[in-house]
Formats: sequence, structure tokens, C-alpha cells
Amino acid sequence: MDQFNRHPLYRVHTIESIMSSLWDFYKKKFVVLFISSFVLSLALQYLSMAFNFNELQTITDPKEMLEKIKGFMLPIVAISLVSLLCTTILHFYVIYNPVDNSNTIFVSFYKSLKYFIPYLIIMVLLAFFGSIAMLLGLLVFIVGVFFALLYVLTIYLLILPILMVEGTSIGNAIVRAFTLTHRGFWSNIGWVAIFIIIIMVISVVLAGLILLPFSGGFLKILSNPSEASNVVDFMSNPFYLILAALSNALYLPLLPIFATILYFNGKAREEVADSPSVANEPGKTRVEDLYSKPYSEDNPEGSENKH
Repeated sequence: MDQFNRHPLYRVHTIESIMSSLWDFYKKKFVVLFISSFVLSLALQYLSMAFNFNELQTITDPKEMLEKIKGFMLPIVAISLVSLLCTTILHFYVIYNPVDNSNTIFVSFYKSLKYFIPYLIIMVLLAFFGSIAMLLGLLVFIVGVFFALLYVLTIYLLILPILMVEGTSIGNAIVRAFTLTHRGFWSNIGWVAIFIIIIMVISVVLAGLILLPFSGGFLKILSNPSEASNVVDFMSNPFYLILAALSNALYLPLLPIFATILYFNGKAREEVADSPSVANEPGKTRVEDLYSKPYSEDNPEGSENKH
């Protein structure tokens, strides 16, 4: 764990330092993260287009639609598995590259594979838990559902960093995810809510922009819902697939960066709580070093890591 004390995102954060660290880290690693996300996203786009999901729009009979959906279960599972693998690779790069330059994105691809199966198992368990949490949330109406969703998302974001830093034990990862979620509970929930809103705004704006060459304008679709049915016709267009992949590549890297910040914030808080007197011990991280300061202050231009 000591190696991660040198990680630029490892500290007790405030909302201001989260935003500045997220943006600065994103800029520093932009080329690698963008190209990697673009390739992975493009692969997912083409994989999804290999299956004709558009058939569902022409079916009006519920029974026929249910049968058709059953037939799509295998491709949906395949796409989900590839998506989870992409997420695992990006997380590994964000966590390990800053502390060891030898962990390039290519090295991250095969080194991250050992975390994939535990991650997949936990995702299945978390989906079950999330469903129950959201059903319970319905008891207190819409607010309860949103709160349950944020709670589950916070736990989800912590899973991969825990697996990669603390080991692949599924039981430990689940327990630690709950523990760190409840350490600074309200700030964690609030930060996740803000992050989700930011991602939603960015994705909506980018989605509108990539529709411009095909729809004649995003506002036209909003003002005339009947025009939206024409969107499906060009979704198999290679130009659209490339634009969609480029769009996704702009914000997908934000997820592993934010998840790493959330995790390291929790770890730093634990270190501050458990070791309040390490200030002057040689070789030890000082408590004051764990508190938030701008990313750029810790990473001057002259000492940047190479991608």
C-alpha cells in the first residue's frame, strides 16, 4: 500500500480538490486515456451493431417482443462483459501508471485480467443488492429510489480500486466497499451525485452534437418528437459509429479517475484517523501531506510521468 502514498490522487479531498484533481489528471493523461477509450468504445459500437436491436421497434405484440428479447440475451451479455473488461483496463491504468511508468495501457490490458472474474462476480451480487435497494426505495417514493441508486453507485465505484489495491478477495472487497462508503457517508453520496450530474450533462451535449450531421439539428428533434424515429436509420452508419466512439472517449476516462479519487480519499481518511502522530517519523507520510492541495502543486511540469 505504501507505493500508493505517492499516487497524485491519494489524499483527503474536498469537493474543490476532487474537481481540480479530476481535471488535472485527465489533462495529464488525456492522450492515452482518450485513444484507449476510443478504441474500446468503437469495438463496443461495432459489436452492438452486429445484432439487430432495431427489430424490437417494429414489434407490437408483447409476447413476440418477450421472445425476441430472450433471443438477444446472449449478445447483451457479451456486450456487458466487454464493457466490464474495458472498465477494468482503464481502472488499472489510472491506479498503477502514476506510481510505475512501466504499467502502460498495453501492460494494463493483461495485468488487469486477474481482477476481471472477481469484479464480474461482485457485479452480479451488486446488481441483486441494487435491485432490492431500489425496491425498498420505492417505499419512500422517488426520493428513496434516487438515494438507493446513489448508494449503490458509490459502492460500485469503490469495488475495482479495492480489488486492485487491497487484493482480489471478493469478501474483503464487498466489506471494504461498504466500510469506505460509510466513512464520510454524506460527502461520498454528495460527490457521486455531482459527478453523475456532470457526466449526464456532458453525455447529453455530446449526443446532441453528433446528431447534427444526421438530424439537421438537435433542437429539431426536441421540438418535433416524431423526428426522433429517424435516428435509428443512421445508427449503423460507420461515420456515426466513429463520432459516437469519439464522444464516449471524451468522458469515459472520467469514471476510473473519479473512482480512484473516491477510494484514495477514503484510504487517506483512514490513515489520518489511525495514525495521527506520524508527522516527524522518517520515511512516513505526514498527516498534513494527506490533505488536499492542487494536483499541479504535487506534479510540476518538470517531474511529469511519461505516458
